[in-house]
Amino acid sequence: MAAPSLLNWRRVSSFTGPVPRARHGHRAVAIRELMIIFGGGNEGIADELHVYNTATNQWFLPAVRGDIPPGCAAHGFVCDGTRILVFGGMVEYGRYSNELYELQASRWLWKKVKPHPPPSGLPPCPRLGHSFSLYGNKCYLFGGLANESEDSNNNVPRYLNDFYELELQHGSGVVGWSIPVTKGVVPSPRESHTAVIYCKKDSGSPKMYVFGGMCGARLDDLWQLDLETMSWSKPETKGTVPLPRSLHTASVIGNKMYIFGGWVPHKGENTETSPHDCEWRCTSSFSYLNLDTTEWTTLVSDSQEDKKNSRPRPRAGHCAVAVGTRLYFWSGRDGYKKALNSQVCCKDLWYLDTEKPPAPSQVQLIKATTNSFHVKWDEVSTVEGYLLQLSTDLPYQAASSDSSAAPNMQGVRMDPHRQGSNNIVPNSINDTINSTKTEQPATKETSMKNKPEFKALMDSNAILYPSLASNASNHNSHVVDMLRKNEGPHTSANVGVLSSCLDVRTVIPETSVSSTVSSTQTMVTQQTIKTESSSTNGAVVKDETSLTTFSTKSEVDETYALPATKISRVETHATATPFSKETPSNPVATVKAGEQQWCDVGIFKNNTALVSQFYLLPKGKQSISKVGNADVPDYSLLKKQDLVPGTGYRFRVAAINGCGIGPFSKISEFKTCIPGFPGAPSAVRISKNVEGIHLSWEPPTSPSGNILEYSAYLAIRTAQIQDNPSQLVFMRIYCGLKTSCIVIAGQLANAHIDYTSRPAIVFRISAKNEKGYGPATQVRWLQGNNKKAPLN
Repeated sequence: MAAPSLLNWRRVSSFTGPVPRARHGHRAVAIRELMIIFGGGNEGIADELHVYNTATNQWFLPAVRGDIPPGCAAHGFVCDGTRILVFGGMVEYGRYSNELYELQASRWLWKKVKPHPPPSGLPPCPRLGHSFSLYGNKCYLFGGLANESEDSNNNVPRYLNDFYELELQHGSGVVGWSIPVTKGVVPSPRESHTAVIYCKKDSGSPKMYVFGGMCGARLDDLWQLDLETMSWSKPETKGTVPLPRSLHTASVIGNKMYIFGGWVPHKGENTETSPHDCEWRCTSSFSYLNLDTTEWTTLVSDSQEDKKNSRPRPRAGHCAVAVGTRLYFWSGRDGYKKALNSQVCCKDLWYLDTEKPPAPSQVQLIKATTNSFHVKWDEVSTVEGYLLQLSTDLPYQAASSDSSAAPNMQGVRMDPHRQGSNNIVPNSINDTINSTKTEQPATKETSMKNKPEFKALMDSNAILYPSLASNASNHNSHVVDMLRKNEGPHTSANVGVLSSCLDVRTVIPETSVSSTVSSTQTMVTQQTIKTESSSTNGAVVKDETSLTTFSTKSEVDETYALPATKISRVETHATATPFSKETPSNPVATVKAGEQQWCDVGIFKNNTALVSQFYLLPKGKQSISKVGNADVPDYSLLKKQDLVPGTGYRFRVAAINGCGIGPFSKISEFKTCIPGFPGAPSAVRISKNVEGIHLSWEPPTSPSGNILEYSAYLAIRTAQIQDNPSQLVFMRIYCGLKTSCIVIAGQLANAHIDYTSRPAIVFRISAKNEKGYGPATQVRWLQGNNKKAPLN
């Protein structure tokens, strides 16, 4: 975590949609990039369910149905996959609840559930301000505040320290309550405390940590419950313990429990001598406890002066959720004026990155031309951009050279056989070939919806800072999304997110090809895998099945429904695969890793780029500007250089967030095409038949002459792949003039299932003209999460 002076708080201001009214006592959970908020109060208790999409900065109100619960505040709220459980809370002044509701967020369906009472003892009494924590298939209820009076207008508070366990059924429903027998000293009664559950990686038992709360006075004690032995203890801590507080939030990211805000005593008050008489105030202090070492670290202290609008103002009763390694904070009350008997609620939404983003996946090649690459990489959640770099075997060009001219190619030999990631394809159908580069993983897919009330905010590939890579969506794309039905029960883990490289606002040149997935039914029922090619402008890539989540390039479907079947897709991208017969005398020289000169292509908002030029960094000189906490060159001061035909380039990418630039991805290497070779086949389709599958494609959009033949290849299982899964071995399964072939079941039985990303069978298809074979279109036929043979 960054030092306190380097915390980079961000206030979200450019959101759209129906913003919920400010409140306190509400609760929030995260499902993927969605922050789901329920309840709370401010001039009445709120009963709406609000959703904020952190990827698109959109608020929306889902159309909920079923047993809709009444509004409540200070309730229990936990998330198990795509279902949410709500327990207890205040439903009106002086009247508390002990009812349990379940929300299936896959269908926005509420259901009131009735767990069995404990085998011995009573079920939990109505309460508010309790903690309700989930681990595995059990929820753990601790403490809270009950009303001893039967008259809701006559509130007689009773603080609780009882402890219950609620067993859940898989997917939906609950089994019942139980009262575990615990060992050790039980924490004192309290309400408005926090409880989180943490388990060390690869070792140790899960432990629940209870911190703070209210029992006539605010508390600052930390308690630990071992959920295996059911033993309570007070761990010894190091560092400065946060001030006593209640109505704060506790969020776990990694091995740290982050504590923010709450009610704390006024400065100078001695809470030990007069805990019931002292004045209280809200705080914006921010600390974390390392749960492995039990050491407290203060990030923002109560004594730190706040710079105007640099971080959230003091508050209590707010909500906090973790999306990846980013913490979001919304609303809460910022004070209480006794003279006016009123409180002020905050309306603001903030986030804070707690650590640098992880390395993205390797850069993947969608298409190579003679002087450009269309590339992409898997998205990293909660980032603000990506830094894309390349390195080349060409002699480094000084920044003072004329960047508008192509570099001097004398003495540089081109090797068409080292085009991208493969060796020469043999003539024999039964021969196999080895892939010499790492196979690229599949891309994250997101469904595109035309819902006008949820307009996406971001351009498809807006560049955050000046870059030489133009919008990749304006060029040919060989990425094809397809669907097929897999028999078997639906599980949320198997539901993929459907997407495309192309944004709904992309303008496609008439010479380019886009692929469109279509399905006429709400649920996927077709037995064939089909794509439809289009060369019209403004092409939309979408699918008619329901969404599971939304990306920055999607438009939000307010029903947020999950499909009832498993979804599997075929993904294709062109690999710079040379199938040329021409053999140069020498390959391009390689450069040792330590000697590579990395040059910036640019910083991108999204995860695709068309690379035709790159920036040259002057040796020993760098003009630095800031991107958050990241130092990047001032591109306006740098020279640029064009890509060269028949040349190998290495790529790497790093994600950027408020903490700076994260680690770079593994290196990928591609080669620009040599003029005269045909382009890659497009519009690949796959459908099942009695013999196996039918594989078809469209001719290259740029054949550069007459197409003499096509070759299709299948990645097969070998001992070599078992030793090195990244080195695929391909067998030619078709050679001829037709743009289709049958892949029989016997061939599919020998197929290698590629697990570098989602499980898939890999095909490659290439075209040959008078000069030789051009780049191949690579097809990944997704097989779901099982390891059954294809076609099962």
